Amino acid sequence: MSASTVIFYILAAVILGGGLLAVTARKIFRAAVFLLFSLIGIAGLYFYLNYEFLGAVQIVVYVGGIVVLIIFSIFLTAESGSDMKKPALAKVIFSGLSAAFGCALTLWLIKGQTFLPTLDPAVAPSIKNIGLQMLSTTQHGYILPFEVVSILLLSAMIGCIVIAIKVKK
Repeated sequence: MSASTVIFYILAAVILGGGLLAVTARKIFRAAVFLLFSLIGIAGLYFYLNYEFLGAVQIVVYVGGIVVLIIFSIFLTAESGSDMKKPALAKVIFSGLSAAFGCALTLWLIKGQTFLPTLDPAVAPSIKNIGLQMLSTTQHGYILPFEVVSILLLSAMIGCIVIAIKVKK
C-alpha cells in the first residue's frame, strides 16, 4: 500500500468518524466539535486532491464560519455540558432507514454516471478558472449560489446577534 493510499484512508476515517460521532454524541458541544473534525477532514481531502482553493474555502467558510457560529450559539442558548434527550426508538429506526436509502441512492447514481477526464485547459480546475466561473453570469456561472452562501452567513451572524441580545436581557 502506498503512502498516498494510507493518507486517503486516514482522511476518510477522520471524516466518517467525525460525522458518526457528531450524530451520536450525547453532549451538544461535543457533537459540534466532532462536526468540526469532519469538516477539517473534508478540507484535508480537498488538499489531498490538489484543490487548494476549495480546501481553503472549506476551512474559511465552514470550519471558520459556520462551526464557530454553531459553537457560539450553543454557548449562548444551551448548557454545553448537559446531555441531550435520548431519541425515541421510532426516530432512530426512521433515521437509520433514511440514511441507508440515501446511501443506496447515491451509490446507484454514481454507478450510472460516466466520469470523463477534463482535456480542455480552459475548464481545468485551476484557481483562475474556478474564480472566473464562480463569478460568471453566463449559463454555467455560479454567481447565484455564491450570493446565496453570503446571505446564509449574513443571516447566521444576525441570528447570533439576536440570540445574544435576548439572552443578555
